[in-house]
Amino acid sequence: MKSMLCGLAAALGLVCMPLVAAELPIFDAHVHYSHDAWENLPPKEAVAILRKAGLKRALVSSSGDEGTQRLVAEAPELIVPALRPYRSRGELSSWVRDDTVVAFLEERLGKSRYAAVGEFHLYGADAELPVPRRLVALARQYKLVLHAHADADAIERVFLQYPEARILWAHSGFERPEAVAAMLRKHKNLWCDLAFRSEQGGAGQVPPEWRALFDEFPDRFMVGTDTYTPERWLYVNEHANWSRAWLSSLPAPLAERIAWKNAEALFASWKAGSAQ
Repeated sequence: MKSMLCGLAAALGLVCMPLVAAELPIFDAHVHYSHDAWENLPPKEAVAILRKAGLKRALVSSSGDEGTQRLVAEAPELIVPALRPYRSRGELSSWVRDDTVVAFLEERLGKSRYAAVGEFHLYGADAELPVPRRLVALARQYKLVLHAHADADAIERVFLQYPEARILWAHSGFERPEAVAAMLRKHKNLWCDLAFRSEQGGAGQVPPEWRALFDEFPDRFMVGTDTYTPERWLYVNEHANWSRAWLSSLPAPLAERIAWKNAEALFASWKAGSAQ
């Protein structure tokens, strides 16, 4: 039956996606809904895009926090909220030296509940500055995952401050597989998202070096779209299907872990919009 359906699809000029891939749920661990997105994409429409993509859940943050709260109000069972230290897009590099960020974080954490803090950008010795150190301390206080767009040096410095931290390394640090493996071997509480990366699944296949990485650390990777600009929202569904395509080349248990189970485990304490 499957071969007949694929033959029909080919005759119609369509791609025949394996059944397991077509049905694979996705936990998108890297979504932003910032001020320049919500101005043109209302919450109902944004949630509709996430649902159309077949997302099981999505880790969402925004600059500022209002976007995240709008999506939580619209779909609390779908949205896992994270708090960025940014009030606008222009603070990506300045936040580490901006003392007013601390008051913003403390005010938001006192008002709303979150599963993570981030995604935040942090590099090298900047992790030792007072504002980032306070962010890490707040993550410890509120038991939040740290979603860090960081180099390996900054990751190491955060772990020195907070050895029990749970860190989700955005984009896997944009590092090569061997460097990612070294960090994962060293830090048992380090996870990686694959947002804005394509080399792990080009042409629907996983290269040997990435397959070895996934085999060694089957419980440490998750997918993500990274809607860092409003235009990226147009590709949420496409990215989910692209992820399903390369995941379908992996054994089903491993594909399921990367697609949604690893993220679900990392954020297991977040149930139906309430941190337990």
